[in-house]
Amino acid sequence: MSCPTIGATTRITNSVTSVDCQKQVRSWRLLRSVMELLIPSCNCTFIEDEEIKQENYLHSYYSRPVYISSSVITGTIFGYRRGKVSFCIQANSKSTNPSLLLEFAVPTAVLAREMQGGILRIALECTSSGNSGNSDSVLSMPQWTMYCNGRKVGYAVKRRPSKADMDALRLMSSVIAGAGMISGKELDRDDELMYLRANFERVRRSSDSEFFRLIDPDGNIGQELSIFFFRSR
Repeated sequence: MSCPTIGATTRITNSVTSVDCQKQVRSWRLLRSVMELLIPSCNCTFIEDEEIKQENYLHSYYSRPVYISSSVITGTIFGYRRGKVSFCIQANSKSTNPSLLLEFAVPTAVLAREMQGGILRIALECTSSGNSGNSDSVLSMPQWTMYCNGRKVGYAVKRRPSKADMDALRLMSSVIAGAGMISGKELDRDDELMYLRANFERVRRSSDSEFFRLIDPDGNIGQELSIFFFRSR
């Protein structure tokens, strides 16, 4: 299948493998395989605080059938190879106005290691300001405690897109679903930008909880990659 491109084939350091980063991929398994080639595994460790609590909460949450609304958005996980990861929500791949941009407390290499297990579940928890009548969306909060596959890893912070962010999103605008690399030369940086982009189902359960689940290019929705926002009161 033909696909849009934003650059040339990228050669992976410490490997003889070359990957055409812009080829559309057909499943989460292939998305994950491309990311594994792009970013070598690492021996980084997580803080294990509250792992059981979060795993139990997520299991209970995903088993609930009721929701208020759902829609499809474009989600992009991206980060410099030697930096941290960001998550961007856009109405579609060509949108020039991200509706949400978060910076995660997770280095790109660590997130790649988590992907190698086949399931990536990110939970973001915030606390209510104490106003029981607060009906603002959970996405309006400025900061969340972050859990990755049940393990506490720090914080996620909402921020405004920088010029570098907008330049990167512009270069990715022709990619609907895929994983790849943008050369640092394209962004005036000495580090490559890694990305994974796909359509996500956005489900709103209440003003206190929303989640995003990856839709693979065949239209299948699973729980292999999901990002869950919730607010405790």
